[in-house]
Amino acid sequence: MADTNKENLELECSHCGTTSELTPVITYVHQGEEKHVCVHCLPMLIHG
Repeated sequence: MADTNKENLELECSHCGTTSELTPVITYVHQGEEKHVCVHCLPMLIHG
């Protein structure tokens, strides 16, 4: 059976500072740099 032990990571939105404990946070790469955005800030990232 495969080992399913996952690290408990807490990610922080690079726009508003909320953490993945409070709201879902998505990881993306922009200009070679890994960043994180929460679902509340995602529309701002998409639509400018």
